[in-house]
Amino acid sequence: MIAFDLQCANGHAFEGWFDDKTAFEDQQKQGMVTCPFCDDSNVFIVPSTFAIPKAVTTPARSRQSSGLAVGDASAKIVEFMEQNFDDVGANFAKEALKIHYGVAEPRNIRGVSSPEEEKVLEKEGVPLFKVPLPAKKESEDA
Repeated sequence: MIAFDLQCANGHAFEGWFDDKTAFEDQQKQGMVTCPFCDDSNVFIVPSTFAIPKAVTTPARSRQSSGLAVGDASAKIVEFMEQNFDDVGANFAKEALKIHYGVAEPRNIRGVSSPEEEKVLEKEGVPLFKVPLPAKKESEDA
């Protein structure tokens, strides 16, 4: 599944999850993609505001130094998730289902889930994106 940043003709921004761009285009042609705020079906993909900076590579850089750039990117991703996602811990599947069915207010959440819970989420059509997090350094645990 791919998350696209979408916008309607009235300027409302929202996110949509599709198998690929072709799936979005097919659903859009059928009038199945509508704005959740105003029900406008004139919806289009907009550039994402979230991007991971590309590491600058030069011939002088060694393999070891390029590894630091990957570590920096990982740290930025972790920092972004900690600042912009509610940590629901082991209640991830329950909260995701509540949000999916409109019982809870839509928001970004993060947490952990078992393989069985992930199968339930997939069966229910709940979008799920797994991000492997690097192990915390020992100094961070103290």
